[in-house]
Amino acid sequence: MTKEQANDSITSSFLNQLLSYSQLMRLDKPIGIWLLLWPTLWALWLAGKGHPNANIFIVFMLGVIIMRSAGCVLNDFADRKIDPYVERTRTRPIASGAVLPMEALTLFVVLALIAIGLVTMLNRQTQVLAIIAALLTIVYPFIKRFTSIPQFILGAAFGWTVPMAFAAQTEHIPLLAWLVFVTALIWTVIYDTFYAMADREDDLKLGVKSTAILFGNADLCIIGGLQILMLVALFFIGNIAELSTWYYMSIVITGILMIHHQWIARDRHPKNCFNAFLHNQYIGMTIFIGIVLHYTFNPSMPV
Repeated sequence: MTKEQANDSITSSFLNQLLSYSQLMRLDKPIGIWLLLWPTLWALWLAGKGHPNANIFIVFMLGVIIMRSAGCVLNDFADRKIDPYVERTRTRPIASGAVLPMEALTLFVVLALIAIGLVTMLNRQTQVLAIIAALLTIVYPFIKRFTSIPQFILGAAFGWTVPMAFAAQTEHIPLLAWLVFVTALIWTVIYDTFYAMADREDDLKLGVKSTAILFGNADLCIIGGLQILMLVALFFIGNIAELSTWYYMSIVITGILMIHHQWIARDRHPKNCFNAFLHNQYIGMTIFIGIVLHYTFNPSMPV
């Protein structure tokens, strides 16, 4: 092998490893970023009354990407002995051997340090809340071995950006912030139960717990109840924040999307349940568009 061939081989190996790291962080599957991003954007726009601080906006956008990536890395590390036996996850980098467990932990630490650096740019109250966010991120990957409701823990982790956004923007956390947090939590349970329904048979064999298993044959009925509860919560958010018809139109569209998701998953086929999960990103987008349209056509002074 010539020196040039050796250099090409090293370069190729390095690029392949970078690709494996990006896959471990799920950068090739951004659905999780979108699902975490939408409630964050809801909160930033509501807290800033349509005028979020530009620096805070940038920090939170980067934080969403970094923390979602860190959560995926830790999740795959925790599931390294489970993923090889699940059809949908057996090709993940750790499960396939493309990334070693110690490499994954190192990557998690690097991402965590970047997140810490971002948090130092925010106020003290937000920094305290960030500690709770970090704990939720660390606990979630392991909790599904001990409780049947890991989706609620994930909901708390994904929704925690809401009080953080209000604290960063306004330096206090009003009732509106907690209502948006609860709404985000409910929404997470809805879409992650669809996600868990896709893996239910494998999870039953492996002893992994989820709301899909807990709900059993009542899964779609319970999801439907949670969807109605979310719509009610969205209505109260609009009432407290004094939002206009643009926002309430987005709630109507959200309800139609929810009916569509029930229809997609009606046969409980794993692929269809997974598609219902993926389609939930449009709910987050719809609500955000409603909020943006309100502040665009009903402008308020910045806080």
